[in-house]
Amino acid sequence: MTEENEEIGDEELYEHHRIVCDPGQTAIRADLFLKDRLANTSRNQIQEAAKAGFVKANGQPIKSNYKVKPEDVLTVELPYPVRNLELIPEDIPLDILYEDDAIVVLNKPTEIVVHPGYGNYSGTLVNALIFHFGNLPSSDNQPEPRPGLVHRLDKNTSGVMVVGKTEEAMMKLGEQFYHRTIERKYRALVWGDIEEDGTVTGHLGRSLKNRKVMTVFPDGDYGKHAVTHYRVIKRYGYVTLVECQLETGRTHQIRVHMQHIKHPLFNDKEYGGDKILKGTTFTKYKQFIENSFKLLPGQALHAFSLGFTHPTTGEWMYFEKEMPDNYLEVLDRWEKYITTYKDSF
Repeated sequence: MTEENEEIGDEELYEHHRIVCDPGQTAIRADLFLKDRLANTSRNQIQEAAKAGFVKANGQPIKSNYKVKPEDVLTVELPYPVRNLELIPEDIPLDILYEDDAIVVLNKPTEIVVHPGYGNYSGTLVNALIFHFGNLPSSDNQPEPRPGLVHRLDKNTSGVMVVGKTEEAMMKLGEQFYHRTIERKYRALVWGDIEEDGTVTGHLGRSLKNRKVMTVFPDGDYGKHAVTHYRVIKRYGYVTLVECQLETGRTHQIRVHMQHIKHPLFNDKEYGGDKILKGTTFTKYKQFIENSFKLLPGQALHAFSLGFTHPTTGEWMYFEKEMPDNYLEVLDRWEKYITTYKDSF
């Protein structure tokens, strides 16, 4: 299944190792060397980590057959074993836009995490779903139980989501995400004045320097094909409100693609948008931006609409949800700002 804005998680997902080879170290394959020094770690795990670029010698990614040398500094990142999560029903209110025997369409609040994982074992959307709907089917190919889920949104991204209440619904919705027949539109406030509508195409994969973020790689080298279409809705001088339509659904796709074209999302901490990137040096402007940041818990991104074929009736379903009040307040503040200082642009 594909999904927009998959939450990567905290650094606690990975254990970090640093080993300095002795001055008299004999030449030996890196996977064999590390297997003897990392407790409860198999040679296969080390080889997989090396393939993904997470085994390094002196700061540079190496292959499993790299021969370690005296005084080499080896660093390794390995995922912790998946924790067996006990899902606890929690009485968390849901903003339900539509419901029948097969599906639930809801508006996810900004702050809530979609499913339990490292650092977030309760208070998630899944905890709320199993409280309100009881036993929901779960995909077998996920490391953690995710009842009803066929896609996700980041913790700080609000908006429309669909949940499957039956195995058939989950399967058919999942197929639509996989075959890209789902229609998804997002509203994003980005830094800079975007001159015209456009499309961003670029392979997305986890950064080789920081596993918590994604980055754009040259086609074919690494990552997965990703396409984002965007159009301008409103210009505010130093920022622009855009509508993004996904042709693919990759982790953090909109956030990474907009950063890639030098227009990171407003207040996006992971991708550099939580700094003043455009504007003046006036103290009042700095205070205006900081106050706007305070209104948003994170990146200014909202899943505005979702269209799909109903998994049992075959009917085309389409849902929209306006942006949250705090998001609208930020836009209103920008509207007043450009009206007051329009001659400075």
